[in-house]
Amino acid sequence: MGSLILIILVIIPGVRSADWGVTFKSQCALKGTSVVIKCTYDYPVGHFVTSVSWSKAQRESDRWSLVPLSNLPSPPNHFRYVGNYWRDCSLQVNDVQHSDDGFYFFKFVTTLNRWTSKSYAHLSVRELTAVGQPSTVTEGGNVSLTCVSGCLTPVDVVWFRDGQRVLNPVFQARKEDAGRYYCAVLGQETIRSAAVALNVQYAPENVTLSVTPSGDVVKGDSVTLTCSSDARPPVAQSGYRLYKDGHFIGLGQNHTIADIQHSQGGLYSCQAWNNISWRGIDFINSTEVHLDVRYHPVNISISMNPLRVLEGSSVTLSCSSDSNPAADNYTWYKRTASPNSTLQVGSGQVLSIPSVDASHTGLYLCRARNALGENNSTEVLLATTEEEHGGQPLAVIAGISVALLVTLVFALLLLWRKHRTHAEKQVTTSNQTVSDFGLSGRGSSSSATEEQSDNVYVNIHTLPSCPPPATDTTPLSQRISHHEHDAPASNEDEVTYSTVSIKPRNPRLPHSINNSRARQDSWSKTGVNDDSVIYTTVAKSS
Repeated sequence: MGSLILIILVIIPGVRSADWGVTFKSQCALKGTSVVIKCTYDYPVGHFVTSVSWSKAQRESDRWSLVPLSNLPSPPNHFRYVGNYWRDCSLQVNDVQHSDDGFYFFKFVTTLNRWTSKSYAHLSVRELTAVGQPSTVTEGGNVSLTCVSGCLTPVDVVWFRDGQRVLNPVFQARKEDAGRYYCAVLGQETIRSAAVALNVQYAPENVTLSVTPSGDVVKGDSVTLTCSSDARPPVAQSGYRLYKDGHFIGLGQNHTIADIQHSQGGLYSCQAWNNISWRGIDFINSTEVHLDVRYHPVNISISMNPLRVLEGSSVTLSCSSDSNPAADNYTWYKRTASPNSTLQVGSGQVLSIPSVDASHTGLYLCRARNALGENNSTEVLLATTEEEHGGQPLAVIAGISVALLVTLVFALLLLWRKHRTHAEKQVTTSNQTVSDFGLSGRGSSSSATEEQSDNVYVNIHTLPSCPPPATDTTPLSQRISHHEHDAPASNEDEVTYSTVSIKPRNPRLPHSINNSRARQDSWSKTGVNDDSVIYTTVAKSS
């Protein structure tokens, strides 16, 4: 009977012959997962396990204490005993959190004794960590994503960007790839890492220039030009440049024109730069924006055709103006005799008068108008002139006048030339006579060559009181010489006045001729100061 009882005790679970003891296996768990802490225990034969429990070591002040898991603040079923009452003492921890990290102890009670483990099970709580290399990349650069679990046991992971699945953790970055990335356990996607940001830098795109207000711009309005772009990093203020018709205006994202004028209209564009080049280009251009400044008519002027208006002829007055939009109405006025009073005489851009008479003369002006306002031109005088020389054109009359003037000048030149030639002949004859007279009277024997080189021409006019000269074929020089030597002296001389024209004295003439000229100069002292006229007194015998 005793042997039978011993066999039954051996067969009954929990009845063992080993010593007291508990064996653990430490675990590493990812935050959010469920983990089972492996545990086995032994006890002597003859003991029956009546209760089991787990405790966690807690540090209070400077000492450690064991706190039953049932006393820890945790959600229901967070800790669950999955062992039994004869050997297995495993513990399952659901939705592991960092607060679950620590040291765990197992305790069991038998019918005869109780036991608390001398060793412990260590639960390490880790998280998935997402790493992007590099975290900042220029568009076109390579990116590699790595997920680190922290536990030695490898896990299969998948990648997400802003909730969207990423198929390949290694890729070439585009600007669309910028965002927040995280990794998760395959099949347990709720267990995931903290998100990391991938910053993809790129040159400015979609550079645009906008005008405020966006409607019609009227002269005098305030206008703001704003340049914007899509860029990473964003374009700084100094990275924007504004241009008008290809010419640089200034830096900055905004440019305000307080009192815009029509001359400031044109094609505007801007450039953006953020220190990143795109295909070797630093500054990215916007599309051109035409700034259309509207204004009332200005610079109104009148042109008249023809400029010289004859009575009875036609004349056309044309009015032009600078405006935006173009002037759609032109009105013509004529100044009347009343002060500051005008009379409307027509409409349209052109005023035509088919036959001008005296009633049409006066001051004319035109008024141009568009949707924004109106303005007057300066006044233009319309005056008529009469036909000249039977209606011949002015050019023909001028040509005839020039021809007559040339003919007159040519005739005067011929007359002057003829008179000069005649005077030179007379002077030559007179000088020859005087020369002969001077040389014969002094008895000089100069050569013929010397006489020809110093001729003195003289014209002797006999006064009416003198008797007519006797007819004598003897040369004048011989008669004068004979008269000087043979005639007897007389106290009463007959006076004859003569005019003598002489040439300038030649310094190269012989001394004898110069002496003769000297005598003539001494005679001239009694006459007038004219160098070309010499009055002489000639004494003749009775």
